[in-house]
Order: sequence, then structure tokens, then C-alpha cells
Amino acid sequence: MHYLVNVLDSWPASGTESTGRASDAEAAAVDDFNEQLRAAGQWVFAAGLSEPSRSTVVDDRGGAGLVHRGPAVDVPEQVAGHAPEHVAGFWIWDLPDDDTALRLAHEASRACNRRIEVRPVL
Repeated sequence: MHYLVNVLDSWPASGTESTGRASDAEAAAVDDFNEQLRAAGQWVFAAGLSEPSRSTVVDDRGGAGLVHRGPAVDVPEQVAGHAPEHVAGFWIWDLPDDDTALRLAHEASRACNRRIEVRPVL
């Protein structure tokens, strides 16, 4: 079964948009984690994403022809004292079950020092 594993990040408290903010230690830990996934035959694909402001949402349901520049979900600048989160990157993993996905998600969270969302691919 394949799993989509989203890496959740937030802007710095200043609200300044940046991408690729991983420290050298975080990047090295993610590289090591990726190598473990590859060696176990669990890694399918991974990528980082540009900042949400570079997103474009297209809605042509019923021929509406709507185009929205920016992310699908606009989050207020600060929610409960925290900068808004966005998907900063993702993995696709090939795993036997949910328990394995959750165990690896804990490892991924530690490696990249970010929150992780795990979703089975239908």
C-alpha cells in the first residue's frame, strides 16, 4: 500500500516567506532517513515544495474558469500565536500497513524536525 506523507512547516514568526529552511543537520538527517527507506524498499518518491504563495488553484467546475493565485487554503497570519502551517514537502512510501506507516512517520518527524501527516493513497 502506498502512503502520502506530508511534511508540515510554518513560516518564521516574522511571516517572511522562505522555502528550503532546513538546517544542515535536518537536511543530513532527512538524507539518512531516505537512505534507510530506500534500503528497505519503502521509498517511492520525495520532493520539497515551493512556498504556498507560488500556488495556483484552478476551478473549472461547470465551466466557471476561476483561477486563484495562492494556496487553496488561506490561513490568517497567526493562529493562536503560531505562524500558519503549509505542506513544505512530501514522500510517497510503499508499506505493508498503517502501523509501519505510523512508526516511520515518527522517525520522519524526528529527522526533519517538522510535523508529519500520513494518508493512505486510495
